[in-house]
Amino acid sequence: MLKLALQGMRTRWVTFVGSFIALALGVGLIATTGLALAATFSAPDRGPERFVKAPVVVKTSDLVRVDTPIGERTRTITDPAPVPAAVTAKLAALGRTVEDRTFPVTGRGLGADTVGHPWSVAALTPYALTGGRAPSAPGEAVATGDALRPGARVRAATPRGSEEITVVGTVASAGFENALFFTDAEAARISPDVDAVAVHAPADRVEAAVGAGFDVLTGDERRRADPDPDRDAEALVSVNALLGTAAGVTGFVSVFVVASTFSFAVAQRRREFGLLRTAGATPAQVRRMVFTEAFVIGVLASAAGCSLGAAGAPRLAAWMVDAGIAPAWFRIGEQTWPLHTAFWTGLFVALSGAVVSSWRAGRIGPTEALRESAVDSRAMPVSRWLIGGAVLAAGLGLLALALLDSPADLLKRKTYVTQPMLLIVGFALFAPVLVGPLNRLLTWLPARLPGATAMLARENASAGIRRTAAVAAPVVITVALAASLMGTTATISGAKADEARERITADLVATAGGEGRALPEEFLRRARAVPGVTVSATRSTGVTVLEEGVALVTSEAEAVDPAAHAAVSRPPVVAGRLADLDDDSIVVNEEWLTTEVGDRVSVWLGDGRTADLRIAAVLATGTGDNGVYVTERNAAGAPVDRVDLALPRDGADSAASVLGAAAEATGVQLLTGERWVDAHYPRTSENTRIGLWLILGIALVYTGIALANTQMMATSDRVRDLASLRLTGATKGQVLRLVAVEALVVVAAGAVLGAVIAGVNLLGVWSAIGLLGVWSGVVVPWGTVAAVIGASALLATAASVLPASLALRVRPVELAGMRE
Repeated sequence: MLKLALQGMRTRWVTFVGSFIALALGVGLIATTGLALAATFSAPDRGPERFVKAPVVVKTSDLVRVDTPIGERTRTITDPAPVPAAVTAKLAALGRTVEDRTFPVTGRGLGADTVGHPWSVAALTPYALTGGRAPSAPGEAVATGDALRPGARVRAATPRGSEEITVVGTVASAGFENALFFTDAEAARISPDVDAVAVHAPADRVEAAVGAGFDVLTGDERRRADPDPDRDAEALVSVNALLGTAAGVTGFVSVFVVASTFSFAVAQRRREFGLLRTAGATPAQVRRMVFTEAFVIGVLASAAGCSLGAAGAPRLAAWMVDAGIAPAWFRIGEQTWPLHTAFWTGLFVALSGAVVSSWRAGRIGPTEALRESAVDSRAMPVSRWLIGGAVLAAGLGLLALALLDSPADLLKRKTYVTQPMLLIVGFALFAPVLVGPLNRLLTWLPARLPGATAMLARENASAGIRRTAAVAAPVVITVALAASLMGTTATISGAKADEARERITADLVATAGGEGRALPEEFLRRARAVPGVTVSATRSTGVTVLEEGVALVTSEAEAVDPAAHAAVSRPPVVAGRLADLDDDSIVVNEEWLTTEVGDRVSVWLGDGRTADLRIAAVLATGTGDNGVYVTERNAAGAPVDRVDLALPRDGADSAASVLGAAAEATGVQLLTGERWVDAHYPRTSENTRIGLWLILGIALVYTGIALANTQMMATSDRVRDLASLRLTGATKGQVLRLVAVEALVVVAAGAVLGAVIAGVNLLGVWSAIGLLGVWSGVVVPWGTVAAVIGASALLATAASVLPASLALRVRPVELAGMRE
């Protein structure tokens, strides 16, 4: 059987080249994403950055530690307290100390994330002057990098107000921050709180001096005092999620395409198998031959795919860095296990794809060798009906169950990426019985127009139902994925924006221009001095709770004044009253385990303090942006990062003008409520779009391979049909137009089925959003869908017309006399 399989593969190489390419590409993509995934499992080992020259660094502990039945659980708090003056005095008695202060600085010519420090801290990194001199008076600063030169003047806003700053020196950038260094006295005036203290003294003496509640950091542990010490690990989370999703889609599509290709190949070769059965081959021998073919293709394609993956992984990593998806240091490591995984996965996919095909091949009887009809008499066996029905029912059932049980889960990326898969498989399994009626529906009007092209295209597509289904299947996948993924993300983003518009009633919203950056106190003073203006200051913080005794969960929280906030916001309260919020209470949302008004919950506040708070009100879950509310007293250490302003009815224009001048003077961004929502709730983030296009690109490549392979296989078996058309008087151009129209009709049928699947998914997402209390419209990515359908149509047309054109170069009489 091995010799017979190899001889058959050499004779019918067109049948197998598409399967080889699809499988090799699939293994290559799995190997590429696997190698990249392996590189995300650990961030690079980094030493301390800001405090390299500090023997010991002391800061207030920023961890909540809880012993649970399954071990200790820790969670980082959002607003650790400053180092008290009494502690700094004790440390100063042990040896030389340097007090570190970090505060935001904004202004034209400065980076969005610029921070200020005392000049004495610069020597601990160490920063060295590359030009100019050190600051020696108020209003002087040293800048990192080359953006500002000595002598430059900048209007900068700090937490204490806005003033002219003269750059008197520069230091080379250390790569982890944009900074301005002020004199120690000026930094202490701007930010009185001490964030960390560098101590030149033995660590054991330091620990004895500070006692509990403080972190005494030495060696590599000093990195915990760096800005955003977990940024490397956090940067890999989105990369890991993207690559994991891409690998999953690759595996799904590759199995689907390879199985579809083998199935169509077996359907084409029924006369060949019938001759083998006539010659005495048993069903088991025929099945072994099909498996042998799959094994040979699997081994060769998997080996080729691993080579492609090893070459492609570094290029993928470089592209992700250039696109801003991965951090600049992201590189492919030396791991080899992803290549082994990809190879055996490819072989498994090839053999799995041949299972059903080999079973069908073994059932072909000797009489099939006598069949001349090209009409598919039985499009679907009973087993396919049962499997397709079960898969489709499972997909619809899981969607309904999610809507009834946890609609919020449908808004999570892992769910809305994987949810369409079962529906795609279910509809694709029913493709042989669905594409026929669709073809007739789509060609009903064209078939009644003058000319025979549309009528012949309809009849040919209906006669070769297996071929039609094999061509339509990859189009179904691509269109369904494109419309579902892009449509879901756009719909969720639109719902979030609509929810925010419904919640915000403020006339103006002021922010510092960066996420979580503190607003200058000067702006708050000037805003509160404007007659008739209601000022609601918001401090972003976090609240941590122990759920079910084993898990520490941190929720984003906002600290507000209830009375002022009620004038500028309309939160979706489902129980209790926001006005009842006080220093002894908390407002939670429906995702919390405890949601009864009046019940008490034990929490850790943003500064690490524990509190036993009464639930004053409960908010609807919404799309996920309805967080927790506490009072300002329960958000110690959290800066004001947003101010909502309600203007008086009389003199609104005058008040807005005064507020605009205050914002201009202090470097604050002041927007209307509508414009603030537009700025902070974009339809889809750029990284998400890039990631989704990567996934769609994989699906589109597979669609092209499947279309090209299936059309080439089909054309090679239809040369006698094409010759018959020529002999009846059709010109070469008419035959090629017919072939092109057939391809377009099948693509249209696949696009309709894909649109139906996407419609079901988008309906589920829209229903989930509605059940969460937000009624927003469905966003259909018409441009993306049109581009995908257009690409599929172009690929299908080219893959059918080109081989047909080559076949028609032979004289029709010779083609008509050809035999298999």
